[in-house]
Amino acid sequence: MSLHSSILPDEAAFSDFRKECFSMENWVNKYDNNGMQVWVEVPPASKKGNHIPPKIHKIKCKMTIKDVSASTMYDVIHDGQYRKKWDPTMLESCDIARLSANADVGYYSWICPKPIKNRDVVTLRSWQVKDDEYTVMNFSVKHPKYPPRSDLVRAISILTGYFIKPTGPNSCTFIYLSQADPKGSLPKWVVNKASHVLAPRVMKCVHKAGQNYPEWKQQNSPDQKPWLFPEQNTLPMMDPAELSIQRADSLENVDESSKVDAQDSEDSS
Repeated sequence: MSLHSSILPDEAAFSDFRKECFSMENWVNKYDNNGMQVWVEVPPASKKGNHIPPKIHKIKCKMTIKDVSASTMYDVIHDGQYRKKWDPTMLESCDIARLSANADVGYYSWICPKPIKNRDVVTLRSWQVKDDEYTVMNFSVKHPKYPPRSDLVRAISILTGYFIKPTGPNSCTFIYLSQADPKGSLPKWVVNKASHVLAPRVMKCVHKAGQNYPEWKQQNSPDQKPWLFPEQNTLPMMDPAELSIQRADSLENVDESSKVDAQDSEDSS
């Protein structure tokens, strides 16, 4: 991305994200059960035999949904008010400003497995509906009014998002892909727990959220969907040029590699 180009993703960025969703190169399956699969990316082994754990954590989840439409799952991903109802890991979430008809900037913080410190991110989110396929993706940016907080670790979303493709009028394939730097040396149990336990749990919550969304939305501003109708968006406009990509090396690293899973500690006591 050149200095003079917009920070907003272009068509090539959306295309690259979709390709990554279906790429299998260097991805290792960690979970496969009841129509849900989870992979983690394992970088190619270096010639020097360097086994230092990667700072960048890449995880991909795919779910075959047989009872919820692609359009409903797309609404679930966008609806910030509804997210407060279903997201088990969310601490805070807010939309800060809109950048274009299909992009905004927002803040999100989440709960990490104890005793790991909780994380937060400020991200530029953009979305696209094309040929009945739905794509939502985000990456970390710096916002002057949302600096890192002392009580949370500011993580980095290098590229995170969702790809949803209909397989029928009331069924779809739902893919979540995350490439992130948690800003710190995480113990191996956290990485393992993310792929074996946490990711499947969150995906199940998303699926259930999709099942319950039509009924909930009927009672909560049913005609209000600014992600489909930009004219409904009441967020203040912000010039994308005021934002810059958040680089990982400008944030503090936190060494949590020696932390023990609080759940294991309780079980063994």
